[in-house]
Amino acid sequence: MRIEWTYLADRQRNQVANYIRKQFGAKRMKVFLKEVRSTTKMLSRNPNIGSIDPLFEDRPIAYRYVIINNLSKMVYYIDDDVIYIAAFWDTRREPKKQAEQVK
Repeated sequence: MRIEWTYLADRQRNQVANYIRKQFGAKRMKVFLKEVRSTTKMLSRNPNIGSIDPLFEDRPIAYRYVIINNLSKMVYYIDDDVIYIAAFWDTRREPKKQAEQVK
């Protein structure tokens, strides 16, 4: 399956990566981005591997999520043969506020 990043998710991923670079250095940021790529490759082969996200249970689309490095949450949904990454955030942030940003 093909992976598509929404504008919001792409921006959020870049914000997390920039935070990691500033706090922990470029080497750690590269490791993080490699983990993200590895996870998206895994999703493309096994799209239902993520759990249904209860934050989005009131939505008509089934949103799923995977946790990356215990600190980042990648929210996605599947439409036909495309996996859309809808959101990407630091798990230490308020989840309901983060979920409200997903349209």
